Amino acid sequence: MRLGIFGGSFDPVHRGHLALAESCRAQAHLDRVWFIPAAQQPFKSTGPCVTDADRLAMLHAAIHDCTAFEISTLEIDRGGISYTIDTLLTIVALLPDAELFLLMGADSLVDFPNWRRPTDICRAAMPLVVNRAGEPAPDFSPLETIISAERLAEIKACQVNMPPMAISSTEIRRLITAGEKWEEMVPQEVAAYITKQGLYR
Repeated sequence: MRLGIFGGSFDPVHRGHLALAESCRAQAHLDRVWFIPAAQQPFKSTGPCVTDADRLAMLHAAIHDCTAFEISTLEIDRGGISYTIDTLLTIVALLPDAELFLLMGADSLVDFPNWRRPTDICRAAMPLVVNRAGEPAPDFSPLETIISAERLAEIKACQVNMPPMAISSTEIRRLITAGEKWEEMVPQEVAAYITKQGLYR
């Protein structure tokens, strides 16, 4: 099985997340994509703005009709800071025959050498670096000192392209707090849940 691993806060999940996952699924010929909400992201000083239950409910609402997408609570169940390498090694142990692919935006490359055990991450999974249309081409130079030239060439060859989509969870939360329009940035079912639960206000 070719399995895509998509981690993040998903606070809230939005159309940009879904477009990235679908672009990776289609272009890398993935059988499944696991959305794995983090318990606590290493580079964020504070935790998610809403409860784990709310984030999971929004994810379920967002992907309920996408048969190739699933949700894993692995990081939430483990608790604490969610390190990608820990998650990948757990999945390798659970699914030793699966070929793992790590979904990541091109902007993540800058900080990638500062992640915990980045070289081992690139061994455990193939990074699928996503280039959004209209943005600068990915800069792979941060990887040059942590992986072999051969592995870097493989990563470059697997680069994924997606349509332009300037959406972020941070902006959605800001718009909700400000009482401005935000509903079209998320799936309809997610917007309905946020409104019903009064989230981010």
